[in-house]
Amino acid sequence: MDGVRTRLSGPVIGCGDAWELAEFYASILGWEVVDRSEKVPGAWALVRSPTGGHKLEFQREEPFVPPVWPTVPGQQQMGMHLDIGVDGLPPMTDMERRRKQFLEVVELAKSLGARLAEHQPRPAVVVMLDPAGHPFCLFPGH
Repeated sequence: MDGVRTRLSGPVIGCGDAWELAEFYASILGWEVVDRSEKVPGAWALVRSPTGGHKLEFQREEPFVPPVWPTVPGQQQMGMHLDIGVDGLPPMTDMERRRKQFLEVVELAKSLGARLAEHQPRPAVVVMLDPAGHPFCLFPGH
């Protein structure tokens, strides 16, 4: 096995409509939907980063039960969530402009179908729910 190694390409996320969720994440990340299940609409879709090094896949689960955030005993757990860094923000010396531009990304996510989670455990991170109900976090990046 010399020279053989593994690498993580990206997760496959269960949902009710793979096409819808792929379009959401492609838009918020600036990635592209590169493949999808044409014979079975909404069953599967693949989103790739511009460099091609990362991907997200989406597959329909029937019946899909959205996770509950925060976790509630006996209800559907999230299993995982995505952390999305918001890069290119102004420096910390211009906090007002930095916060404004960060909140513009939050508003973009909302315009694409996401919503704010009621529970916000950390002030520097915004927890949102994607159109299928999966939690994801937006945080200031580099």
